[in-house]
Amino acid sequence: MSIEIRVPTLPESVADATLISWHKAVGDFIQKDENLVDLETDKVVLEVPAPESGILTEIISQDGSTVTSGDLLAIFTVQASPSTNSTEKSPPTQQEPTHVNAEIPLSPAVRRIIFENNLDPSLIKGTGKGGRITKADVQDYLANNTQESTPSVTVDMPKAVITQPAVSTKEEGRAVSNNSPRPEQRVPMTRLRAKVAERLLQAQQNAAMLTTFNEVNMQNVIDLRKQYQDRFTAKHNVKLGFMSFFIKASIEALKHFPAINASIDGEDIIYHGYYDVGIAVASPRGLIVPVLRDADQLDFAGIEKNIVDFSTKAKAGTLTYDELNGGTFTITNGGIFGSMLSTPILNPPQCAILGMHAITERAVVEKGEIVIRPIMYLALSYDHRLVDGRDAVQFLVAIKEGLESPAHLLLNI
Repeated sequence: MSIEIRVPTLPESVADATLISWHKAVGDFIQKDENLVDLETDKVVLEVPAPESGILTEIISQDGSTVTSGDLLAIFTVQASPSTNSTEKSPPTQQEPTHVNAEIPLSPAVRRIIFENNLDPSLIKGTGKGGRITKADVQDYLANNTQESTPSVTVDMPKAVITQPAVSTKEEGRAVSNNSPRPEQRVPMTRLRAKVAERLLQAQQNAAMLTTFNEVNMQNVIDLRKQYQDRFTAKHNVKLGFMSFFIKASIEALKHFPAINASIDGEDIIYHGYYDVGIAVASPRGLIVPVLRDADQLDFAGIEKNIVDFSTKAKAGTLTYDELNGGTFTITNGGIFGSMLSTPILNPPQCAILGMHAITERAVVEKGEIVIRPIMYLALSYDHRLVDGRDAVQFLVAIKEGLESPAHLLLNI
């Protein structure tokens, strides 16, 4: 019996998706629930599994195609077990690299790089959990392989000799360069990067965005973490980080300044009676913002566990659309990359975003004496159409006071 493999119903607000790569070739026998193909939207990578065990008969939509909900992807023949003919694999096609080994678990991001460069994953040493291959592993392999195998081109210049690795030209504009001393590479923008660019422009063009700054003495938070870190980790099996303190402090401040937890919809203001906090995390596909829903109902351990879960899923490319959709307020931490100060851009339709930065020892005055304290700069970007400057400043001061007296957060006073 033949069945049609179609694009699943895409999440609300997602118009279409890009077909990244087929993981199976025509004629392959596929077990039920094995992943057939990856579809990339502007937020997540969706996997399309085999509905039953059988043979991939025909591929309709090729790699790089733009597809929408219900579009036909392939024809599939249901079959309980591989037949003699189907066990003899057909020659590799453009849909799948010659060296793909289905037994090696790969994240969508890693699988895409391996596909585009036609690599053999069995030759790449994985440094991830359980020996999984990470994006960094593939990039290191590519760098080392290029250095070892790529010939050099010597270009004669007056009084100098410039040696430059030879760069090939690939089809479809994926890499356009030559053997000149000033090579260039042209690659298509990913769906995620294109959506980020669109939203950043939208935020700048459609909001009256301002940023206010303050600094916070992190000494008490650092002391509290040192005092209870071992007991906290032993009890909850997760480390006590800084982000949970900032989320707790932000929620308490949002309760006093509800306009900062609101959003604008046309000519209406929507005041949210809940606190869904977006947390910007880095992923192989770029910066994404999973949402911690009903964050006010979570304790420190619950917040930290969710953050670890988000980070793990982001690296593996397994965050769902629901985990990335919505949010009433966002926190971004550029400090983990060494940022001292920045002006974060709004995440529409939210009207405010808090930026954390690096903790640096600075000379400050306390009770008339100069002392050294771990100081962090905070930045709050907000939409001045909805939030007054006074409320924005007081909101940031409330976060500062909560962090400098963390007992208030723990005791909810």
